[in-house]
This record gives sequence, C-alpha cells and structure tokens, in this order.
Amino acid sequence: MITEHATEWLGFPVRLFAPEEAGEKPVDWSRTIFRLALDWDATMDFTELFAAFLEQPGVEQTPAIVIGKFFAESPEDTAEEVVESLVTARECLPALRGIFLGDLVSEECEVSWINQTDVSPLFTAYPGLEHLRLRGTNRLSLGRRPRHARLRSLTIETGGLPPALLGEVLAGDFPALETLELWLGTPSYGGDVTLLDLQSLLSGKLFPRLRHLGLRDSELADALAAGLAGAPILEQLEGLDLSLGNLGDAGGAALLANPALRRLQRLNLRHHYLSPRVARALQQALPFVDVAEAQDSQTPEEDRYVAVGE
Repeated sequence: MITEHATEWLGFPVRLFAPEEAGEKPVDWSRTIFRLALDWDATMDFTELFAAFLEQPGVEQTPAIVIGKFFAESPEDTAEEVVESLVTARECLPALRGIFLGDLVSEECEVSWINQTDVSPLFTAYPGLEHLRLRGTNRLSLGRRPRHARLRSLTIETGGLPPALLGEVLAGDFPALETLELWLGTPSYGGDVTLLDLQSLLSGKLFPRLRHLGLRDSELADALAAGLAGAPILEQLEGLDLSLGNLGDAGGAALLANPALRRLQRLNLRHHYLSPRVARALQQALPFVDVAEAQDSQTPEEDRYVAVGE
C-alpha cells in the first residue's frame, strides 16, 4: 500500500502546485519540482490546472514535474489527456529532465486502479528527458520498440507487472539507461512475469550502462535470488534492489552463496521474511545490505505478502 506522496525526487523538493497561491512566495524554479494534482472537489480539470502552471513566470526552468491525481471524480479516466498536455507544452518546458506520472496514494486510488496510457509520445517530445517514473500499469504502454538516447532511469511501480509491458521495456533502445526499477507484484493484479521472462535482462546484453537494477515487490523473491546465480548482469551492477517482496531464508541462502554480490555497493532487501539468523549472516557477509522492515519469518510461504499488492 502506498500512503505518502513524493516529497523529494531527483534531489529536489516536491511541492504541491496551488494556482490560488501562485506568486505569493518566491520560488527557485530551477531547484523545485511541483506536483500537479486535482482535489476531489476541484473546480477545474487537469488541462486547466496545467495551463495555470504554464503561466507561472520561471516555469521554463523547472527540472521535472510530478503528476498526481489527474482525474476529478472517476478513476476510470486515463492519463491520455496528461500525456497530450505534456507533449503540447514541450517548448514551454525546455529544461524538463524528469517526469513522474501517477503519484497517487491509496486513499486517492489504489495502484491497481490507476489507468495510464501510451507514454511513447513523451520520448519524442522531450529528447532531453533523463528520468521517467510511472505508477500503475492499466493501459500503460511504452510503445512497441521504445527509443530514447538520453534516458538514464526508468521506474515502473505497480501491484502487478504484465509480461507484455515487460516485453516493451526489454525491447527498448535506451543506450544511456543507468537505473531500471520494476515492481513485479503479484498474479492477482496482473503480475505474471516469470524468471524465464527476465533472462534476457539478467544476461546483461540489453542495457550496457545499467548500474542499478530493482526487481521489487515480487512474490518471486526467492526464485529471483536463486536465479541471480551466475547472472552476467551482476558484473556491471553497483546496486541491486530486491526489496518490498516476500524474500525468505531460501532466497537469503541463495544470496549468501553468490560471490558476485560482493562486488556490489548496495543491496536493498527491505520488507522481507528472513529469519534473524540469515539476516545477520547477510549483514556479516555483505556489510552494505539493508535488511530493515523484517516481517515474521515464521509466516508460512503461502501467507507471505508483498508490500504493495493493491
């Protein structure tokens, strides 16, 4: 469950854009990210809110934008209008390097209900885009063969990653990609990705500059840990993130037996079902590991939950 909006992204603070308060306080637009979001009782639609944002002096300096609740009442509305607005505004936002589309928390809309859209037009509209973060996968598409020369990070947050969407990611031509974060989720919410589906990614042949890989929020955490044995991609990684999933002692033992992990600088296993004994062994063998947010290790495997499944 996601309960908090982003308050910081890409090293900048995130502030809610309030048209009625615009201009009251000085803003360093080059070092501030605004979140555009509609209230339940909003008197304007998203296009009107976005137009008000574009009218602000200094908006051309904004380094990134966060899009929150883009519908007034019906969560059935897709983000198509948001993407169209961003594409139309491309000349007004020449400094834009980051787009976070879907910063909604559970009280606004469960992650499995967020209706996205085809975001591939953003790749063409913003050739300087470096960071793309997407939450929710209903109707989400990156395009059949997405391509972007400067994209450095791609994050897809979901309660269940569809194999077809994973296929679009892996078919992408992203030569500058350094960080890839995928929330795999559960089959109950469309997360049917298997270890076999990830083999081309683990081969290390797709994204030569990749240094940080996140395969998070997965019911397959133990299988992923075992599947990393001998994975060529570990030779290029500095950080590995298997957090938010149902990792247990079987997965912990597989990680301990993998010598390639000792090359890492960071290993994130937060929210896990490791026993205290295995958690301590991992901390001794891999001092850079994060094993916070321990769940009850005595929980039967079939009763273990990922952190974000709804």
